[in-house]
Amino acid sequence: MRSYAVRTALLLAVAAPAGAQSMDAEIKRAVQGVMPKVVAWRRDIHANPELGNRETRTAALVAEHLRKLGMEVRTGVATTGVVAVLKGGRPGPVVALRADMDALPVTEQVDLPFASKVKTTYNGQEVGVMHACGHDMHVAMLLGAAEVLAGMKDRLPGTVKFIFQPAEEGPPSGEKGGAIEMIAQGALANPKPDAIFGLHVGITPAEAGHLTYKPLGFMAAADFYSVTVRGRQVHGATPWAGVDPIVVGAQIVTGVQTIVSRQMDLTTGPVVVTVGSFNGGVRNNIIPDSVSMLGTIRTFDPAMRKDVQARLRRTVEGIAAAAGATATVDVAERTPVTSNDPALTERMVASLQRVAGPQNVSLGRPVTGAEDFGYFAEKVPGLFVFLGVRPKGSPESAFVSNHSPKFFADEAALPNGVTALVTLATDFLAGTGAGAGARTSTR
Repeated sequence: MRSYAVRTALLLAVAAPAGAQSMDAEIKRAVQGVMPKVVAWRRDIHANPELGNRETRTAALVAEHLRKLGMEVRTGVATTGVVAVLKGGRPGPVVALRADMDALPVTEQVDLPFASKVKTTYNGQEVGVMHACGHDMHVAMLLGAAEVLAGMKDRLPGTVKFIFQPAEEGPPSGEKGGAIEMIAQGALANPKPDAIFGLHVGITPAEAGHLTYKPLGFMAAADFYSVTVRGRQVHGATPWAGVDPIVVGAQIVTGVQTIVSRQMDLTTGPVVVTVGSFNGGVRNNIIPDSVSMLGTIRTFDPAMRKDVQARLRRTVEGIAAAAGATATVDVAERTPVTSNDPALTERMVASLQRVAGPQNVSLGRPVTGAEDFGYFAEKVPGLFVFLGVRPKGSPESAFVSNHSPKFFADEAALPNGVTALVTLATDFLAGTGAGAGARTSTR
């Protein structure tokens, strides 16, 4: 059997049919026409960011535009989500396109005329709010794609669903949200898509407009965990009279690193165990009663995911017990692996190549960041793609990745992003593209 890479190379050698070439030219003209709106939407949303489950202004902007395009629009899905349906003039399959809308509790440090000045309260603290992950671009590009597709509605052989999702970064404490809640509230029903596509700006330092894909596991499963270590409070001058949870906690921080370095078979897949927060004590001469830690686990293999969780508990509890302390570990499974359906991916690579050119489409590596698009891709065959946003000609070392207060996304990437969304939808509906006869796998 030929390897995946060889089969993909052969597929890429197949020229686009004449009908596809004509459609490509039409899409390109339509995207050029809508780009001023896309840029304006992006800048408006960037200047007015909203945290997860609080995207009321963004959702209202989205719903208003989709209604103007004549779509069936449902609002308030999973708190602030928007789902719209565009029925084509001819019968055919259903395809979904998804964008996330939420920003992050980050104070922007990029010198832009539309930089965010917004502040709000998050977890009891006053914070800045910034689209430091690029979701402003995701929303703007999908709005542009919606307008282009609505303009060719009568000729579309099928239906397009537009999913604008809140709280991809996670809902506020004590609330439900994100992709899993959208699915629970019917985002993938009536009608159910036969495939779903999404894209994400940044992540890798690729130049603006470059498209990166990977079959199967593309982004990691993410688990969040908390650890509480309980010792016995005592005066700092007499540590032998108590049990010091800070020292125990420090040993736990070191100990959990051996889970990856000495206990896991890394030929199975990448693993990350990170401690991101360590808190305990209020005074220099008091050994506290307890300390708390927060962290994350990233994996690509379901069995390995469960194994790491079990080893984390064993390591934490064992170290604490050896020192005469006690410890509890709580693990919350945040998102599954974002896994691209291999048959769908193989079918659509040629579509991506027509959008950006063969030299600007590449096979990527697994990324240990996480995305809750994976929940959608568990229900229907999905393809998630990265869109480069590093200014062309700038060194890779100058790229600042997502979630940084200095994250900068070059708007030169926007046309390829809009075109990719439109082309993936139209090619899927029309059954064109390399490997169009292949059956997409089901789960």
